[in-house]
Amino acid sequence: MGDIFELFKKIKTQATKSGPPEYLIVGLGNPGDKYLYTRHNAGFLALDFVAQRLNVKVNQLKFKSLISPCSFGSHSVIIMKPQTFMNLSGEAVRLACDFYKIPVDKVIVISDDICMEPGQMRIRRSGSDGGHNGLYNIIYQMDSDAFPRIRLGVGKKPHKDYNLAKWVLGKMTENELAGLASCFDCVYDSISLIMDGKTDTAMGKYNGRKPYAKETDEI
Repeated sequence: MGDIFELFKKIKTQATKSGPPEYLIVGLGNPGDKYLYTRHNAGFLALDFVAQRLNVKVNQLKFKSLISPCSFGSHSVIIMKPQTFMNLSGEAVRLACDFYKIPVDKVIVISDDICMEPGQMRIRRSGSDGGHNGLYNIIYQMDSDAFPRIRLGVGKKPHKDYNLAKWVLGKMTENELAGLASCFDCVYDSISLIMDGKTDTAMGKYNGRKPYAKETDEI
């Protein structure tokens, strides 16, 4: 995918674990190389970038997930990539929250959104799943929709009759990935603002982002 993720290499921030986790930061996706650059894996890709910024590796297998306990600014957190596959993401979230006694409003979820174009994002304090199966399962398992979420645009279906599963499990083009990656610094900043009690600031700052300036994907 070219140099899209070369931005990862600029990160030098150090982070260490300190104290019990206050927040659970979850990126949604499907495990396995064949899903790596699919639209449904936008949450995984964004979380990988966050982990790079924090200088940690999300490689501890626990709670049906890959996790990393670490510090994020002044906060102790767990960053998580559920390995349950998308539709059962809530199982992993519930296991971690039960173990660490993390309340639902301190779970921050990053997911894809097919209602927005790459480069756009939407932050919400709570709300419905919006047709997203991963969010649906988290709401079901936690018996609450009162958790903040950051949804990242991955592009709309070519037409209304296009198969939804085929679209979200399809690989993004290099240009679409560039648009998605253009949000990653904003995701990191949004998480920081949410944890500092500034969710309204994050929404005002990033919910109005414009789509990524498209270029042709043809040679």
